[in-house]
Amino acid sequence: MPRELIFVQVGQCGNQIGMRFWDLALKEHAKAKQSLLYDESLSSFFRNVNSKNQELRIGDPIQNLKARALIVDMEEGVINQIMKSPLGELFDEKQCINDVSGAGNNWAHGFYHYGNQYEKHIEERLRKTVEQCDSLQCFFMTHSIGGGTGSGLGSRIVGLLEDNYPEVFRFTASVFPSGDDDVVTSPYNSLFSLYELAKHADCVFPIDNQALINIVDQIDKPNKARLVKENAHEGSVGIKITQFGEEEKRQKPFDKMNSLIAHLLSHITCSMRFEGALNVDLNEITMNLVPYPDLHFLISSMAPLYSLLDSKLQPRRLDQMFNDIYHPDFQMITGQPSLHKYLAVGLLVRGDVAFSDVNRNIKKLKDQLRMIYWNQEGFKYGICNQPPIGQQYSMLCLANNTCIKDTFQEMTDRFQKLYKRKVYVHHYKQYMEQSHFDETLNGIQNLMVKYQDLEMAQPKKYQRIQPIF
Repeated sequence: MPRELIFVQVGQCGNQIGMRFWDLALKEHAKAKQSLLYDESLSSFFRNVNSKNQELRIGDPIQNLKARALIVDMEEGVINQIMKSPLGELFDEKQCINDVSGAGNNWAHGFYHYGNQYEKHIEERLRKTVEQCDSLQCFFMTHSIGGGTGSGLGSRIVGLLEDNYPEVFRFTASVFPSGDDDVVTSPYNSLFSLYELAKHADCVFPIDNQALINIVDQIDKPNKARLVKENAHEGSVGIKITQFGEEEKRQKPFDKMNSLIAHLLSHITCSMRFEGALNVDLNEITMNLVPYPDLHFLISSMAPLYSLLDSKLQPRRLDQMFNDIYHPDFQMITGQPSLHKYLAVGLLVRGDVAFSDVNRNIKKLKDQLRMIYWNQEGFKYGICNQPPIGQQYSMLCLANNTCIKDTFQEMTDRFQKLYKRKVYVHHYKQYMEQSHFDETLNGIQNLMVKYQDLEMAQPKKYQRIQPIF
């Protein structure tokens, strides 16, 4: 019997990512099955509201399929767009929860004000969704931790999930703000959210906005070069290059960034949807990659990365992908794992790949990676037969690495820079006690100490005791 997964999309960012994922999931199933026939592979993410197994072809209405999802946003604009979109029929309006005014980029407003107001409502909608599952395995939340709704209300929902369904895994794809984030209160919001995720989530996939921007810039370089060449041919280089550069600075490529996250989610969940020579279940991710309960932040990287968004790029060879997967340019979050210690490594391969090729490359990597001394063989890998659309094979690496403490340190520094001057604190004190600032700061600092202790850990040397006789 297949295991079900319920998506919880919170806030503008979380819902936009969710929509990209649902679109990609349907396309992958249509390609793999040659049609959208409701079968066991679809039942993990969808339920069929029609008693008959009706075949749905590409372009036909999809009203018979309903996504196992809860859509939450305290502004109505994004949800209205979702319901009016071509994919709107996938979602049951009863599973949408929205308000009008929004959380105003205030974590406390989302967590306490809207959390208290909508807690019973959210629990009831979750209960109905859970009752429609036969064997629920995981809740998967998509959200941003820099704003108000995704961070505040999203944090509240993770806690509710633990309280009401402690035996069901709680995974989150959490978008971390970059250093130049335009939300002035994001240092507060992100650290408050991080503290809640450390306490209540089972597995967190941090996604850095800056890392996504860097990836998209690398993909767009050939297109920019082509544009410059065309402009030069037209004899108006200066004006057009300036206009193009200014436009790029004004608008971040959110569509491509969200598509990268959708591919990440598709890769993580592919074993629930398709057959595999060695499929890895979601519970195996936490079992093998999370040695301590609160050290559950996994650094993700994908290869081939750039050809996912630009089909004109040449596909990578399998051996080259194994080298790419550990390069910082292919990571969903900025950092240098090679300079720190790996606690565990997971490799999820998609496509027609032989065990021997995977084992051969893993043996090469074992000599290059700095694994912690008590888990030298801490490699978990899986193979799913169905490749991504347009690719022969692909690979996802999930690494539990102590370098994540550097990201936490940057977030803490930005938090303290504001908090030392008590900037904007009065907005949060409308909903919570100021002591929550100090509690959060101490909690994250303790988390960083745990990572630092593991990075410095060395095997104990036992002195041999000489016999006295």
